[in-house]
Amino acid sequence: IYLVAESKSAEPWPENATLYQQLKGKFLFTIKNGFAFLQMCNLPIKVVCRANAEYMSPSGKVPFIHVGNQVISELGPIVQFVKAKGHSLSDGLGEVQKAEMKAYMELVNNMLLTAELYLQWCDEATVGEITHARYGSPYPWPLNHILAYQKQWEVKRKMKAIGWGKKTLDQLNATYVTPVSTFRPTELDALVFGHLYTILTTQLTNDELSEKVKNYSNLLAFCRRIEQHYFEDRGKGRLS
Repeated sequence: IYLVAESKSAEPWPENATLYQQLKGKFLFTIKNGFAFLQMCNLPIKVVCRANAEYMSPSGKVPFIHVGNQVISELGPIVQFVKAKGHSLSDGLGEVQKAEMKAYMELVNNMLLTAELYLQWCDEATVGEITHARYGSPYPWPLNHILAYQKQWEVKRKMKAIGWGKKTLDQLNATYVTPVSTFRPTELDALVFGHLYTILTTQLTNDELSEKVKNYSNLLAFCRRIEQHYFEDRGKGRLS
């Protein structure tokens, strides 16, 4: 994918570029980092929600973008593809700052994304009251139950493999609210905003998680700034 992207770097960004994400309401957490990144780059993008978006994705993960004859999934590869097209949010950073940014992005992906998967599929109250019903909602019976249990089994197997099989909600809370330093609007900001915004606007079986995030006024102010600056034309902000 990258080699093809580099060879076409002189081509302008197409007006019909499309970002695919999961159907609203299917997943408990709908992460906005891919869309936030493209908004920060001021690149036009059409957002399409599909029930089978994860099955359409080359990596099985969302979001993914369809640009020309190419399909690129997940934020990291999307960032590299967009950079090859001549658009980057971090060109003004020094090498040390870029290294720090990449380290923080790795931390966010390793901790926050994993914690979100755990909450969706391993917290029994959340799974029983919300996750199974939402995930299976686009499909008829009995496929709705089969796919939901299949997804839960996959996630639980992953959690066990990385040592998260016996985590508690209190331990996840401590993981989530570790303060993250950001420089100026960069790829890191898009990634962090996507996760924090999701935590703050998603209804869980209890509000303990979002309330803990709200205890960090700098993170809350950060999310409000990003939402107001890049999403104000899409209706009243949910963090207002």
